[in-house]
Amino acid sequence: MPEPLRLLQVGAGGMGRAWLRTIAANPEVQLVGLVDLDLDTARTAADEHGYTDLPVAASIGELAAEFDAVIDVTVPVAHPKVSVEALLSGVPVLCEKPLAETVRECLQMVAASEVSGKLLMVSQSRRYFRAVNAFQRQLAELGPIGTLSCEFYKAPHFSGFRERMAEPLLVDMAIHQFDLSRKLLGSEPVSVYCDSYNPPWSWFDGNAAASAIFTYADGSRFTFTGSWCAPGLETSWNGRWRASTSGGTATWDGDNAPVAALASGEALPAVMADEPEEIAGSLVEFVDAVRTSATPQSEVHSNVVSLAMVEAAVRSADTGAPVRIADVITDAYTEALATTQDPALQAALKAWPNPLKAVGLEA
Repeated sequence: MPEPLRLLQVGAGGMGRAWLRTIAANPEVQLVGLVDLDLDTARTAADEHGYTDLPVAASIGELAAEFDAVIDVTVPVAHPKVSVEALLSGVPVLCEKPLAETVRECLQMVAASEVSGKLLMVSQSRRYFRAVNAFQRQLAELGPIGTLSCEFYKAPHFSGFRERMAEPLLVDMAIHQFDLSRKLLGSEPVSVYCDSYNPPWSWFDGNAAASAIFTYADGSRFTFTGSWCAPGLETSWNGRWRASTSGGTATWDGDNAPVAALASGEALPAVMADEPEEIAGSLVEFVDAVRTSATPQSEVHSNVVSLAMVEAAVRSADTGAPVRIADVITDAYTEALATTQDPALQAALKAWPNPLKAVGLEA
C-alpha cells in the first residue's frame, strides 16, 4: 500500500466538519493540518473529531507541517484566493463547489492550474450517489435521450445570506442539478431560457423559484423546475428526475434506486454498486487522480461549464431572452484578461487560442 496522502484542510465551518469526518474514515489519506481564519473554531473542530494533536493555523503560510494536497472548504468567495495560493505553492487541490462566485474567477483558477501543472478538482458531490450511477447505466442501455427533466421542491428556512440573495435558488442550489445533467446526458449545454420569480408567500428576498430549459449539443433538452419555498410534498434534495429515451423511460426519486422500463414495458433493473458516495466519493477519486495523473470528473477546465450554466440562467432570467453558454464564457474570458494581475496567470490566459476549447465546449 502507498503511504497515505498528506492533506491540509482549509476551512473548519459546518462543511469543514463534514470533511473532517470523511478524511478520518479514509485510510488512504492523513490530515496533517487545519487552517481557518478563526483559530478557536479550527481548534474546536479538530478536537471534536479526534484530532487533538493536529496543528492549526490562520493561514497556509503559517503552518509548518508538510502536505501533499489541499482540501479547500472555505466559503465560495475565498475559493479563488485559497486554491490559487495552494496551486502556485506546488500542490494539487480539491475545492468544494461552487468553484468560485463568477466564471471570470473560474477561468483565472484554470490558468493557475495550468501554470502550476497541478490538479484542481471540484467536489461536485452529487455525482457520486450510487443511485445516480445506476440511473446513468440504465440510460446508457435505453438509448439516446430526448428529454431529461428535474423537479426540485423544498422549503428550507436558512436565515442568513441565502434569504437575502437576488437569485438564491439558481445561484446557491441549482448548480447541483445543472452539473448532474451534464453527467447524465454525456453532452454539453448550448443555451438556456430561464424564468425566475418569487411566490407571494416566499420568505426569501430574492427569486426563490425558477424554470429553465437547456438545449444540449446533441439536440436533447434538460428542463429544471424548482422552488425553495414549496412546503408540503417536498422532493428529495437531489430532486425528482425523469428521462425519455429512444428505448424507454427511466425515473429517479432522488433518494432510492432508479426505476426504468423498456418501450415494451419490460422492467430494466437498477444495478447499485458498492461505491463511496457524496464527498467520500469525491475524495476517493481525487486521491486516485493525484496518484495516477488520471483526469477526474469535475476537473477544473470542465467544471467551468457547470458554473457557466448558472450564470447563463441568471442572465436569461434578467433579460427575458435565451442565453448561449459560449457567450457567458467568452465574456468572462474578456473580463479575466482585463482583471488578472499575476503575470504568469495573465500569460496563461493569453496563450489560449480559444477559451471555449480550453474548457471543452469546442473540439
